[in-house]
Amino acid sequence: MKNKNVIALKGLFVVILLSLFVLTGYTQFENHPYHFQDIRKIRTTPVKNQQRTGTCWCFATTSFVETEILRQGGPVLNLSEMFTVRHTYEHKGELYVRFHGLANFGPGGQAHDVINVIRKYGFVPEEVYPGKNYGDTIHNHSELNKVLNAYLDAVVKNRKLTTAWSRGYLSVLDVYLGKNPEIFTWEGKKYTPASFRDHFHFNPDDYVELTSYTHHPFYSRFDLEVPDNWMHDLFYNLPMNELMDVVNYALDHGFCVAWDGDVSEKGFSHKNGVAILPEKPWEAMSKTEVDSAFKHPVKELEVTQAMRQKTFDDYETTDDHLMLLVGTGKDENGTLYYLTKNSWGTKSNKYGGYLFMSEPFVKLKTLAIMVHKDALPKNIRKKLGLK
Repeated sequence: MKNKNVIALKGLFVVILLSLFVLTGYTQFENHPYHFQDIRKIRTTPVKNQQRTGTCWCFATTSFVETEILRQGGPVLNLSEMFTVRHTYEHKGELYVRFHGLANFGPGGQAHDVINVIRKYGFVPEEVYPGKNYGDTIHNHSELNKVLNAYLDAVVKNRKLTTAWSRGYLSVLDVYLGKNPEIFTWEGKKYTPASFRDHFHFNPDDYVELTSYTHHPFYSRFDLEVPDNWMHDLFYNLPMNELMDVVNYALDHGFCVAWDGDVSEKGFSHKNGVAILPEKPWEAMSKTEVDSAFKHPVKELEVTQAMRQKTFDDYETTDDHLMLLVGTGKDENGTLYYLTKNSWGTKSNKYGGYLFMSEPFVKLKTLAIMVHKDALPKNIRKKLGLK
């Protein structure tokens, strides 16, 4: 009887795990020239569009949160990115003034910025806080960014601050994005942003950020030295191969991965639906070879820990974009790729806003990742001292 119960439980686990994936026939890639196969895709929410904003960090991580709620049995949600952006600008502006204008102030950010806002304030549906109070149908922060920068720069030039600067700054955010919602109704029930978060049992403390660089000890935490880490949050440091073990373990077990990395490389082509790292330098390729690289798989670099460190040290790898890893696939040669959800809209390429990033590309160009703590293999959790 005991063996039958064990078998039944194992069977139930398999059914639950498989329900997290779309195992075959991811239609957007059926006609891709790389002939991707064995595609496994985690259930996620629809692709969104950050439009004319520098808030990829918020769109990617909000998608991460929505997907995590799905994984935990919740509904398909469309959460407001601008609610998080608004609160982030409040804190970022205060720090900029306290540091006399010498702190980083701009539209960029990191995955933890979203989690920090959720921890302190909660989250709300998109319909409650669309954040477009400026007469446009799309997100467009070109004017807002200039106004905020000009306002704060004028404030910090004063030898003595007035008592009005903070109220004035918040008023700008009110005018452009809207006032912070204190209470709202969703599906006939009243919520605050915090109670809405708690309704879906989302625990911000369940998530960790990891990176891989040799200028700090492995298995320690450090303040990742990039401008967009304006909060100076700490990242767990793993050897490169163990960082990749986390990515693979997470995706294999139905967890999505928030990805922060460099997309300035010539091998990153959202238009063509791939990001690759050819062994032959792009500068040494003919135009025909360049075109062919996006039509047929090419031999790619074997990435080492030293290569990762070099490209970080010399600014070849920077934190210029965040996206969401939601699955895997293989090309016609059996090379592993990561199915990646971008935030440039469904019409940004022929693949519904998705692309495949090759394993070598991800090894080299990943700055950091965020995952649920349960998405870490047990041996790595133990090394990091995580319970």
